[in-house]
Amino acid sequence: MIPLLAGTRILELSAVVMGPFAGQILADLGAEVIKVEPIEGDVARVSQPQANSGANGMGALYVNNNRNKRGIALDLKRQGGKAIVEKLIQRSDVLLHNMRPDAADRLGLSFDAVAAINPRMIYCSAIGFGQRGRYRGRPAFDDVIQAAAGLAGIAEHNGEDPRFIPTILADKVGALHAVYGILAALVARANGRQDALRVEVPMFEALTSFVLNEHLAAATFQEDGKVGYSRVLSPDRRPYQTRDGWIAVLPYTAEQWRRFLIEADRADVLDQPWFHQPDSRHAHIDYLYSVIASVLPQRDSADWLESLSRLDIPCSQVNRLEDLLEDPHLRDVDFFHVGERYPSNIKRMLPQPVVFGGVAPEADIPPPALGEDTRAVLSECGYSSLEIEDLLASGIARGSNRS
Repeated sequence: MIPLLAGTRILELSAVVMGPFAGQILADLGAEVIKVEPIEGDVARVSQPQANSGANGMGALYVNNNRNKRGIALDLKRQGGKAIVEKLIQRSDVLLHNMRPDAADRLGLSFDAVAAINPRMIYCSAIGFGQRGRYRGRPAFDDVIQAAAGLAGIAEHNGEDPRFIPTILADKVGALHAVYGILAALVARANGRQDALRVEVPMFEALTSFVLNEHLAAATFQEDGKVGYSRVLSPDRRPYQTRDGWIAVLPYTAEQWRRFLIEADRADVLDQPWFHQPDSRHAHIDYLYSVIASVLPQRDSADWLESLSRLDIPCSQVNRLEDLLEDPHLRDVDFFHVGERYPSNIKRMLPQPVVFGGVAPEADIPPPALGEDTRAVLSECGYSSLEIEDLLASGIARGSNRS
């Protein structure tokens, strides 16, 4: 945890990945994040795999998106639960949720309802589709957004069937947009602005912007311009097979290409008249990538990586997921470090990767057990011990044995 946002309180009503990942980043940066779960808990708690014992109903997906938060569990469909949330809204700077807008409205958590309780509250809704368009209100999960935003269909440019990128990309891209949106709104509010309190983060628009950043291409300039960035779409821009494995190689500048072609014993390509001008070299990029594909099987991966690194040509071995667990660079930076507060059955955690020089980090707090901080948070909201026990006994709130 890096205590840069100390003094900022964020009320998170979200589940699975997009909202929780955004909340975790803000918590990693020192904000006090109070995660409000339903009585039965975030559905990510029961995701597989699960720890064998002692993780308090925490699947790996939950563990990796909810550290450094305080956790309470409430029934928001009952008046008592709504009253508690209203007290938390009064005491918070930001409300972050990833509910569909109609669901938020039914719970009394629309922007207007929240603003009536706390006019200075920054309201961030991480949703599937923007509310100004015809898709508003549609259900949205990562696969659906990958398909809608053109990501799954990119493979068709190379004559392949559409396919999903096998990571929860749309959720995580949306989460990053939510983080910078919240941070910008906090800065604007601190500077006296009150017109930037409503932050809407639609997954569809966020991922479409992400995908088209390079692929808008000629359509940037022409109404009928062709989309697709040819360098990236070239069928030979891919991991390359060596004599004993696979590596990635990406010469980019003319000098990098020159060094590679000499090393690959293909200096004849340097004699081509098109090679020396960036636009004509770009027009022959498929050919250049095919040269890489044709020469790499002649040598072992380690041999290529040593030579390419010596020549300062971007390259890497192709890591499997398993390889990352033993990667020497990640070991150097203590990437998977587990803090002393964590239970013994959690062997690895993922860090906040941004480094702030000169800021002393603080120990991370493990993801909360369901309702772990319910009693403490209710007490801070002004509830007496007797009132808290009544709320727990009635099922309006849920606490853990440690709360």
